[in-house]
Amino acid sequence: MSTTPHTPAMRIKSHWFKPGADKGPADHASAMAFIVWRVAQSMLKRMRGAQFDIDAGQPYFAFMREVLVFLVAVTDRIAHARLEPEARVEFTVALVRHLARILQENEDDLLGPAPAGAPSHADTFIDMVNEITTHYAEFGADPKAPDDGGGFHPDFAFVRYLGSRLEPTLPEKDRRWVIDQVMAAEAPEAVGIVQRSMRDLFDPTPRRARRATMSGE
Repeated sequence: MSTTPHTPAMRIKSHWFKPGADKGPADHASAMAFIVWRVAQSMLKRMRGAQFDIDAGQPYFAFMREVLVFLVAVTDRIAHARLEPEARVEFTVALVRHLARILQENEDDLLGPAPAGAPSHADTFIDMVNEITTHYAEFGADPKAPDDGGGFHPDFAFVRYLGSRLEPTLPEKDRRWVIDQVMAAEAPEAVGIVQRSMRDLFDPTPRRARRATMSGE
């Protein structure tokens, strides 16, 4: 099992191009939900590119849910440094609800709705966020992280916990490698995109629409 081969950097539109009224927490949450979803998909594709077998169907969504919860926890820590407490809660709640909606739309399309009487795919995800983010809350920031304006950098234990939670979503043959892969390649890439996106979205200075480094397409 090898680390992910070099691939072009993921291109995400993360600036507000149109000047106007100030964007509130719900606006930022809507934009970040799209970005976080794309980042989770990108991590899954990179893992497949590194010869990890993540099958379509239930294994795909099990992997996605774990990565999404991790990214929600990271994004919420970044929001903690940028927003007042009430605005942070509004932002994170809206972020989770947007992600739950996106996840449900995809699961319903590919696997079908949850059985009658069972929680919806969205509700199951929200319950998982509520449970697992309390686990991530036990971990802290990397004390050796650079002061690069990106905000929160998860520490070793924070990232390792993601790897440990991804292990059971993978085939037995891949489990021994997943923590190393996540810590060496996938988590740093994903966290970096989230950090830059949060910084850019909260930047009040409008950017030109033809900025070459941001695409989103």
